[in-house]
Amino acid sequence: MANVEHWVREIPPITRAWVGLCIASSIAVQCKIVAPLHLYFSWKSTFGKMELWRPISTFIYFGPLSMEFLIHLFFIMRYSRLLEENSYANRRADFLWLLIVCSAMLLLISPLFTVPFLSGSLAFALVYIWSRRNPSVQMSLMGVITLRAPYLPLALVGVSWAMYNDWRSAVADGMGCVVGHIWYFGMDVWPQEMSSRGKGWFETPHLLTRLVDGPPPPVVE
Repeated sequence: MANVEHWVREIPPITRAWVGLCIASSIAVQCKIVAPLHLYFSWKSTFGKMELWRPISTFIYFGPLSMEFLIHLFFIMRYSRLLEENSYANRRADFLWLLIVCSAMLLLISPLFTVPFLSGSLAFALVYIWSRRNPSVQMSLMGVITLRAPYLPLALVGVSWAMYNDWRSAVADGMGCVVGHIWYFGMDVWPQEMSSRGKGWFETPHLLTRLVDGPPPPVVE
């Protein structure tokens, strides 16, 4: 028990909170405490019926407890943790802002593709961002194919399509890739252009930084 508690505490806080909410929502559905119909995102239900939890619940439900649920949970645990511990080490506000912005973009485009649950799309956005920031890393896909990290998202979209024989699964994953690319271009590529003056498209608001990371340390003269 102590080892499990230690392992849980080692998970960075934002990833740990997201994983915990995903597990809790699936258990709640499994125990019939809440129905999936009350969790998916719908503009009409959210603002017409004032069911304001839907823009959040759509990102924390991966379906009932199953092998598919465990696979999605693995993606969160691995790639969200890698980003939070490396690219955003000691910058929790910036990582939280990444999740907020990517979630907002997914909510905006979801009606175009009729994708009710966006948790998998958000996880795929993180996979895409991590893969672009680690272009030299060699990945093994299902222990059969070796490929470099930038090709991993597209390969996973293809695997998802083949496994479930459903284009909607591939569309949901593809949405995550598109949103991840917008973030990557806006924050990693664009600031290198002279006209950008070194600023990205999605700079973290100062208020969020102060709330999450606290005030900056005093300058020692």
